[in-house]
Amino acid sequence: MKVFVLNCGSSSLKYQLINMEGETVLAKGLVEKIGEKSSVLKHKALNKEEIKISEKIAAHNKAIKMVLDVLQDEKIGVIKNMDEISAVGHRVVHGGEKFSGSVLINDAVSEALRENIKLAPLHNPANLIGIEVSQKLMPDTPNVGVFDTAFHYSMPEQAFLYAVPYSWYKENGVRRYGFHGTSHKFVSERASELDGRNYEDLKIITCHLGNGASIAAIDKGRVVDTSMGLTPLEGLVMGTRSGDIDPGIIPYIMKERNLSIEDVDEVLNKESGVLGISGVSNDFRDLSEAAEAGSRKSELALEIFCRRVKKYIGSYTAVMGGVDIIVFTAGIGENAVEVREIILSDMEYFGICLDKEKNKCRGEEIKISKEESAVKVYVIPTNEELVIARETKK
Repeated sequence: MKVFVLNCGSSSLKYQLINMEGETVLAKGLVEKIGEKSSVLKHKALNKEEIKISEKIAAHNKAIKMVLDVLQDEKIGVIKNMDEISAVGHRVVHGGEKFSGSVLINDAVSEALRENIKLAPLHNPANLIGIEVSQKLMPDTPNVGVFDTAFHYSMPEQAFLYAVPYSWYKENGVRRYGFHGTSHKFVSERASELDGRNYEDLKIITCHLGNGASIAAIDKGRVVDTSMGLTPLEGLVMGTRSGDIDPGIIPYIMKERNLSIEDVDEVLNKESGVLGISGVSNDFRDLSEAAEAGSRKSELALEIFCRRVKKYIGSYTAVMGGVDIIVFTAGIGENAVEVREIILSDMEYFGICLDKEKNKCRGEEIKISKEESAVKVYVIPTNEELVIARETKK
């Protein structure tokens, strides 16, 4: 059984073609900076050299078409045609309260996902494009939706409810849902394996740090809190998203700048975060280069990002009454050496002792805490695609 996994993010697209007999990755790749002039497709097939295709990729539908063409290419492809694919598994960001687990996608499910675009305006549209393109190109192949929100359904009411009229929750679904669930699930379970301890005995904080970023507190295998909320806008400072702000800013800035609610929503989702602070980029690699070149605003954006992550680690340690393992994952978490060091600096009183030499790693699975550290710290490359493939097969 071959499962094609599509993970469409707000500005990227990751994919894998996995043979579920042995869970062998036949091909995988990444399309970065969709919608920008510097877009690039990186593709790696089993036992073949990686290729890169650099050209402007305006939207997700073009990116998906390019991926399918590469998979079927006579020289670098791994399948003759799309009939070899048994099923397509899709990462879907927001399922609302309608979906607490993975589902076979039909018209009713697609319609429900469209209804939830208002809750995930950067992601659900991209997820739906992936589904629609797959259905068009492979009309007889089943498609499965695997939801970012599902792993967080174990949160207690005191964690997922907001201090607003209760009717907003019962009648309008206003509550904390949480996101990046497949990633938090994979790296937390993998951390317990690497540490040689029972998953159900551990208090784990997982830091999924990418263009979109979230943190989860996992106590005895169950999520007890997470930083993203009703939408992926809440929580950490992100690439283009503001994260936590004073709600009073919204009516204030609407009056001051004569903005509509749609204008403010656009700014908070697409023009804020480290991009809004720095005025340079939402890409942390660009920010680091600009900071080194003397851009104070870029340096400030990085400092604010790290400070927010540190605050969440501290608060979740308090909520769980301690922490055994901290995990860093996703693009920034796996590769940004200095960001990890800044976040974990001056936290020895929590029992967190970073080994700065071990921390000089990028994209590898490694423990970066000192042996005497009471709290173990790991860098674990996330594998949301494998989780999605397993759910699709199931």
